[in-house]
Amino acid sequence: MPLFPTFPPNTTMRQRLGIWRSIAMYYGIPRRKKRMMQFYARFIQPGDLCFDIGAHVGNRIQAWRTIGAKVVAVEPQPLCLHLLRQWYGNDPFVTLLDQAVSAAPGRQELLISQRTPTVTTLSQSWIDHVQKIDSFAQVRWDQRLSVSITTLDALIETYGKPAFCKIDIEGYEAKALQGLSHPLPTLSFEYVPATKKVSIDCIERLMQLGTYEFNWSEGETHRLRASRWLTADEILKHLQEMEPDANSGDVYARIVEP
Repeated sequence: MPLFPTFPPNTTMRQRLGIWRSIAMYYGIPRRKKRMMQFYARFIQPGDLCFDIGAHVGNRIQAWRTIGAKVVAVEPQPLCLHLLRQWYGNDPFVTLLDQAVSAAPGRQELLISQRTPTVTTLSQSWIDHVQKIDSFAQVRWDQRLSVSITTLDALIETYGKPAFCKIDIEGYEAKALQGLSHPLPTLSFEYVPATKKVSIDCIERLMQLGTYEFNWSEGETHRLRASRWLTADEILKHLQEMEPDANSGDVYARIVEP
């Protein structure tokens, strides 16, 4: 686990509790790092470049660096980025960017949940949908911040094409893929059953870029659920059949060689 973090002097108790909740969730479970490394080793080799879009508190950075990858991590939340700089800022193979990712560059309002920063988002529509289910009913997005927006194409132009790209940005995954014109070898994006149209749009966008096959993992289990990789039609059927209050997780996509 990273070193015990320090916080800026003006950090509120609500913000500290929110960040500690994330640290406990992503770093506090025994053997999770080893399981993550074993899982991602099927996608990532030593020396590979990886993009972490929505790095949050950086547990993917930790796992990928242990594998030996180079990481470009994008995180617009100032408090999260403050911690990432403490833990990973001196690593020459980690680039930390205080930006968000969407379809086009510019600026946009980030909707921050100080108590549960892991659900901070750029999408008011996503908030409106997830608040209809019990697990989100008590969440409040109580801070707004104007943030710089970049695109996946711009990141690729600057840093190179990643071997793996993780996109976990709370309802803006499809927007991020709209800013990508290059098919990537492997990537993942978060799915939330209450907002399944976002995931469907992601799959449709990927199939515009190339021919992909798909699998999925629930929550932070880091286990592929399907015994074989699925076609676009098969993963779309699976997503469409999910109940709105089912567990969220990540869809994994890999390009099919011609």
